[in-house]
Amino acid sequence: MTDTTSQQFTFKAETKQLLNILIHSLYKDREVFLRELLSNASDALNRLRFEMVTNHNVLDSAAELNIRITADKDSRTITIQDTGIGMTRDEMIENLGTIAQSGARKFLDAAKDSKVDLTQVIGQFGVGFYSVFMVAEWVRVTSHSFNPDAEAVSWYATGDDNYQIDRADMSERGTKVEIKLKEDAAEFAEEYRLKNIIHKHSDYIGFPIYLGESKDAVNKQTSLWRTSKQEVTDEQYKEFYRQTTLDFEDALTHIHVSTDAPVQLYALLYIPSKAERGMFSLRKEDGLKLYSRNILIDEYNKDLLPEYLRFVQGVVDSEDLPLNVSRETVQSSGLMPKLKKVLTNQVIKELESLAKNNAEKYQTFWQEFGPYLKQGVAATPMDADTINPLLRFKTNLNPETWSSLEEYVSRMKEEQKVIYYIVGEDPKSVLRSPHLDYFHSQGTEVLLLTDPMDSFMLMGLHKYKDYELKNVSSAEVDANEKPKEQPEAEKIPEADFSTLLARFKIVLGERVTDVRASNRLYQSVARLADADDTVNPELQRVYRFLGKEYEIPKKILELNPSHGILKKLLKLESDSALQDIIIEQIYDSALLIEGLHPDPSSMASRVQQIMEAALAGKVE
Repeated sequence: MTDTTSQQFTFKAETKQLLNILIHSLYKDREVFLRELLSNASDALNRLRFEMVTNHNVLDSAAELNIRITADKDSRTITIQDTGIGMTRDEMIENLGTIAQSGARKFLDAAKDSKVDLTQVIGQFGVGFYSVFMVAEWVRVTSHSFNPDAEAVSWYATGDDNYQIDRADMSERGTKVEIKLKEDAAEFAEEYRLKNIIHKHSDYIGFPIYLGESKDAVNKQTSLWRTSKQEVTDEQYKEFYRQTTLDFEDALTHIHVSTDAPVQLYALLYIPSKAERGMFSLRKEDGLKLYSRNILIDEYNKDLLPEYLRFVQGVVDSEDLPLNVSRETVQSSGLMPKLKKVLTNQVIKELESLAKNNAEKYQTFWQEFGPYLKQGVAATPMDADTINPLLRFKTNLNPETWSSLEEYVSRMKEEQKVIYYIVGEDPKSVLRSPHLDYFHSQGTEVLLLTDPMDSFMLMGLHKYKDYELKNVSSAEVDANEKPKEQPEAEKIPEADFSTLLARFKIVLGERVTDVRASNRLYQSVARLADADDTVNPELQRVYRFLGKEYEIPKKILELNPSHGILKKLLKLESDSALQDIIIEQIYDSALLIEGLHPDPSSMASRVQQIMEAALAGKVE
């Protein structure tokens, strides 16, 4: 320590504002002050236990790791003492005199939102300790660091502008928080009240909490994930999730795992109801909490599940991990792949069960987390067979409902040998794609892929069971198949159509590689097709989404020889300006439908010209 004399400090302006809110405004659920102090004590004990794994030079090394609460209702005082890692004078000033990472400012910003229950999110901002001033006239914190050479120190504050740091007489390791309760908070000096709060908020803290002189712990101590499933209620699962994440919405489902083979592990995993973390979420990164025999080793372990399941929250505890494993080396442990395999199987199994038994809830899951699974198909091909049954799609025949690949296959025509799909920009416009003309006419079902991640997914999704996937834009069709329930339209005479094709080629020039008749258009006037040697459409979209520089490949423009627009186009004066701008518009419209038009607004003046011509009666 650099200085052990008594010294007075002034709180920063933001801390003063914070204390003012806590003292004068927050009276709902004031009991949370005890939850926050017990949480801090548990953290201090966890830190010490981790320290003792590699450091045996610890003050009172034989002392039990515990928390003791004593109360005196006559003097309205509570004392909460732990045998944790303790604090030096400098650490006391850093931890209690200031608020790291501008936590006060963030808390104050949150306080402006009247819908937020601040008593439930105090701990997130690093200001949990200050909630004690909701009930306290004054607070004294006395601490002795685990370092045998350190000296004890105390911190004293009344919630006013100042706090005081002094030397202290405390020989044992740990931290003691003494609270003088306000008159209207005297209830918290009653042991029955303290016991109820502990059971409600802190039952599963992994260290004994003693009350008064009792030698029996008030809390269960056993971590919830180590508790038998039969002994855990739904409300306890929900409360643990809320405490762990501060998510205001219940998780979609939880997975409680306890197994001895092929590895020993306990796990309690949750699938959130939303992909996006709330502004008050405690979990700032992806990853699971990893414990070894109840010792927290890694707060955000990203090696326990594959990347495509990174949305899963929860804890994993394995006694097979050596106690001397460090946070830095745990990733290289040979045990990790085994743990990962078990946990991945459990999550997949739960998702399969959810899809089978609760389609509505699985639809919620898919809409939130579907892109993660699609990424998994693309990035982890060896897991594709596992992920594919979990994929969901809308189709041209069922555009409002989600279907699995298995459901699609069950509805396939007997002669159908492939699974058809179409890639588009959005669910509504893709249904108007000319590529679907033939398939609509035959009543053939087509998967609608309109999510940006779909193009990446297709890099790994080439077949399902024995069925290959084919893009309708390039799939071969039977030209002899006639449209069902539709009369066949009369085609433009071949000579006239050849003249029209020639004019299209002159007007469009090098923008297209060819203009030809289509054998698969019924409702649409034209479509753009890829030449045989061009990059496939899925890869073209991937390049676009990645922002990579590449030249949009020139397409083949296919025309519908039976379409009324082309028939009337022939009636216009050959080589006329109106004929040319209609040709330009047909091409631009095809680009627009494909999502390839570089400047859609440029069509406005041409569309106006066409409307003026129509209104002038120049087009029959």
